[in-house]
Amino acid sequence: MMRIILLGAPGAGKGSQATKIAAKYGIAHISTGDALRANIKNGTELGKFAKSFIDKGQLVPDEVVVGIVADRIKEADCVNGFLLDGFPRTIPQAEALGKLTDIDYVINIDVDFDLIAARIGGRRMCSCGESYHISTYSSDVCAKCGAKLYQRADDKEETVKERLAVYEKQTAPLVDYYKASGKLVNVDGNKSIDEVFASIVKVLDGND
Repeated sequence: MMRIILLGAPGAGKGSQATKIAAKYGIAHISTGDALRANIKNGTELGKFAKSFIDKGQLVPDEVVVGIVADRIKEADCVNGFLLDGFPRTIPQAEALGKLTDIDYVINIDVDFDLIAARIGGRRMCSCGESYHISTYSSDVCAKCGAKLYQRADDKEETVKERLAVYEKQTAPLVDYYKASGKLVNVDGNKSIDEVFASIVKVLDGND
């Protein structure tokens, strides 16, 4: 059983690392962001409610997110463990999670804010689901389907700054919260995806 929380500011690379960790250790990757985006895409009442906060770079209310996680960790694919990506984001969420389940590792991916702003601001999306970055892809049309690329509202510079400000105020205190429990490990997220993953594997395999 391996129950992991992945912490880090928006754009720190949590999603990329979560996918690799889940595949290597055979555990469920639970992304509250994906769950919320699915609701937004499907136009559910929850999705409409969540979108009003996300578009402003604000956090979705705790009770909504906690409910999603509580249901998700009861599903069959979590029997060997799970990795939480994007949750908890506040101390109250962490306290609520502590009542639902034990946590084995809390990995904090630490990245400079200037690098994060460049990463997020350069992202371009396609309606088919493909994503690109202007640093490595110069066209404004999708290589896969030919549709025009767009920038998500929450990837625009002013929203990125708001998201980082919200993170610093509400989410960064989680680092101290989990440090006090002795379960927190900091990983340098300024390196390449593979280098960051190698550092995380050392932690999870007990070699760090």
